[in-house]
This record gives sequence, C-alpha cells and structure tokens, in this order.
Amino acid sequence: MHFADIARQAATDRRVSSEELLSLRRAGWANGTITPEEAETIFALNDALDDRSAEWVDFFVEAIGEYVLNTMQPAGYVTEEQGKWLIDRLNASGKVESMAEMELVVRLVERASNVPERLKVYVIATLEHEVLSGTGPTRHGGDLSDTHVSEAECRILRRALFAPGSDRPGAISRREAEMLYRIKDACLESENAPEWKRLFVQAVGNHLQGYASASAQISRERAAELEAFMADASSNVGRFLGRMAKTSPNRFGKVFGKKGTDAPTREQLVAADHAVTASEKKWLDIQMSGNGMVDEYDQALLRFLEGGEAP
Repeated sequence: MHFADIARQAATDRRVSSEELLSLRRAGWANGTITPEEAETIFALNDALDDRSAEWVDFFVEAIGEYVLNTMQPAGYVTEEQGKWLIDRLNASGKVESMAEMELVVRLVERASNVPERLKVYVIATLEHEVLSGTGPTRHGGDLSDTHVSEAECRILRRALFAPGSDRPGAISRREAEMLYRIKDACLESENAPEWKRLFVQAVGNHLQGYASASAQISRERAAELEAFMADASSNVGRFLGRMAKTSPNRFGKVFGKKGTDAPTREQLVAADHAVTASEKKWLDIQMSGNGMVDEYDQALLRFLEGGEAP
C-alpha cells in the first residue's frame, strides 16, 4: 500500500497497529528519505490518534527528525523555512502533546548541530509551558506535572538545556537561566523532585560561572560554505598545505604555528568566565528579588557560587 493510504486507514481507526507501523516504516524509507508530503501526513496522523504508544513516538520522532535534519544539506542543521514549518505544525493543534511532540522538540536540539533563532526561542517557551502546565507520561518514564517539577521534567530540562542545538551548547544562556527562575518562582511552594533544586543550582551557576566557546556553534550558512570549500576538488587543501610546509617551512610555521603570547589561553578564558561580573551580579539580584525574598533555592545557588557543592 502507498504511504498515504496506510496513514489514512490508521487515522480513520484513530490508532496505529504494529503491522501498520511496520508498513509505514517500510513505505516511508523506501527511497531512503522522508518527503515533505510524508512529513505532513505523519503530523496529521499524530493529531488524529487517540493513543500514542511508545512505538509510535519512536517512529514519529525518528521520521520528522530525519525530514528536518537530513533533507537539506548540510545535514544536521535546520533551515529557517524548516524551523517555521515545524513551529507552525506543532502549534496547529493548539498545544505540544505531552509525549510525542515534546520528545520531538527535545530530540531535535539533541541531534542538531544548530537550529534557527526562532526555534531556539520556541524550544525554551515550550519547555517552560510543559513543565508548568503539561500532564501525562513522558517517553523515558515518569509524568509531566502541572502542580510541581517532577523528576521526569528535570530529565527533559537537563537534556534540552545542554544539547548541541540549544541556546548555548554545553552551557546555559541568559534566556534559559531566566526561564529556570520563572519555573522556580512558580513552583516554589510545591513538593518538587529533589533533582529540581540540584538542576536549578547547577544550571544557573553554569550561566554565571561556566565557560562556553564562542565557536561551539556555527550557522547553517557557514557550515554550507565550509562543506562546499572542502568538496571543491580544485582547492586541493591538503596538497596545498603539504607543498607549503615543504617549500616554505618558516613561513608555514608563522602562519599556522602557535598563537602569539598575547592570545589568552583556554585556562585564562575559563577563569575569566568563572568570575561573576558586576553586570551578572546585578542580573542575579534582579532575579532573586522577583518573589520578594531570598528563598532556599537562591541560598543554595549562592553557596554554590561561593565554592560549595550543589544540593
């Protein structure tokens, strides 16, 4: 059967059987890729289902991720057009579904080398909304809760915040830190999972003291330029460098050798980022004054910044 026919039958039944899911996999990857039409069909089917099994979520995340990340070159990047399509499609039902669509959002930033700015902002807003108001099971165990920060929500936050395609890969951005403060204030009196305080302190502390390389991410456009350059046989990059090293060793050493002594070392950069600056101190004061008191989370963060252990 054709991919669309299988999906249409499943949508009519409002469920996907194991046999139908296997057929969708075979038909969807028959030509080695997911087409735009198939991606639209998968989203429509997801909207129609009464129950989204773990097997369906795996297929949904894998298929849409394949379409978004690997359809256009260079692979691993999301174009502006794809980012807009994804946001529009996720918003079509009026909310992000607790399991399938939430897992898709997190897996995309985990797998992507970089995503457009609007998608970064959307991911942060989605995380905050789902932690504060989402309910239902997650793919990796536990539930989303609209009354407190659950252990499952901590796992989702940690995965997304430190992902390669996040707002500040390997570190926490200002936007992400402010999101964490809003969640903290909203759930301050709740019976939160013990992991929540530890995540809050480590993440905000990372924002204030952590080091993040400015070259940790490059744009999709820059990645495409580099791929095109390396693929250009006429450039003969390796042959050029080898010939230069043989014919002009002194010049080669000056151009491609060690940086000058004036260039800061990585250790110096890390030390500089570790110090909490006056502007960062001002930002922290504003965040801590948001609920009118220095609460237990703020106190734990201050101890951490002074060299103590995370709770």
